[in-house]
Amino acid sequence: MSYILLSPILAGLIAQTIKFFIKSNRQKVEFKNLLAYSGMPSGHSAMVTALASIIGLKEGWSSPLFAVSVILAVIVIRDALGIRRYLGKHGKILNILIKDLGDDKVLDESYPHLLEK
Repeated sequence: MSYILLSPILAGLIAQTIKFFIKSNRQKVEFKNLLAYSGMPSGHSAMVTALASIIGLKEGWSSPLFAVSVILAVIVIRDALGIRRYLGKHGKILNILIKDLGDDKVLDESYPHLLEK
């Protein structure tokens, strides 16, 4: 029974670790990237895919529990992809606005550069 719980958690941890090393190759090494939401592979998607897979293997591919887990996986994966796309668009627009604010010297605060994907 514990492998039904441990498999998705392990899949999520592996995805986050892979994401950390991918980001470390492109950016400086920051341990906050271990918990990052952005980028691929998606830890959320890895977890629900592993959950659906282990339920399918254990309970059977035609069980109602497997059907529910697949529907949950489709919803999570669709939302993860959609959110990343919209956050990338918003990041691009906000970076333009922040650049314009910096030119005006209206505020004394500095704003971070947001991710654009």
